[in-house]
Amino acid sequence: MKIDPVAYVGAVVREVANREHLGRPARAVIATRSYDTDIDDLWDALTSAERIPRWFLPVSGDLRLGGRYQFEGNAGGEITRCEPPRLLSVTWEFGGGTTWLTVTLSEQQAGVTKLELEHIAHVEGDMWDRFGPGAVGVGWDLALMGLARHLASGADVDRAEAMAWMASEEGKSFIRSISEAWGKASIAFGTAEAAANAAVARTSAFYCGEPPGEGS
Repeated sequence: MKIDPVAYVGAVVREVANREHLGRPARAVIATRSYDTDIDDLWDALTSAERIPRWFLPVSGDLRLGGRYQFEGNAGGEITRCEPPRLLSVTWEFGGGTTWLTVTLSEQQAGVTKLELEHIAHVEGDMWDRFGPGAVGVGWDLALMGLARHLASGADVDRAEAMAWMASEEGKSFIRSISEAWGKASIAFGTAEAAANAAVARTSAFYCGEPPGEGS
């Protein structure tokens, strides 16, 4: 599995923003990147029960407005908005908590489509302080990479190969690069540099399957 880390990390724009959601303070983790495909093809890759497992995870449920979905071994939730081929919003329910995910597509030019993914969570507990935006941002970066590989080749992403690569030194180095990029987005948002860097270290250790550092 060959990845150009510089090209990939640079392809994604990462942002952190304050939001108010359901009357409470929230934070948004936003990832944006463009794909060399038309909007209908990208929409199909994101919403087709047959195609989603080709780059992400097996999915079950009623994949239409108001229906519920479940990703195998991961999150489930309700489809709350569905406006083909431009907007999809779902609840993201995992580990007893609920957050909110919106994906927006827009045509940039013929054969090029921009995807913006916004993941919103209420600010509670110490999760944000400990791990920062990379807690979800790194996972979405890896998913968007899988989507890019699928769209570029038309082939299924080999999940076993991808997991083995992530456990390799090359894969771990790549994960750290993504985590550091989310740390920079956190600093741009206003997080103190020392706190952002400490969160990056914890997030990198988690995704790399390594013991947390001192003071974690």
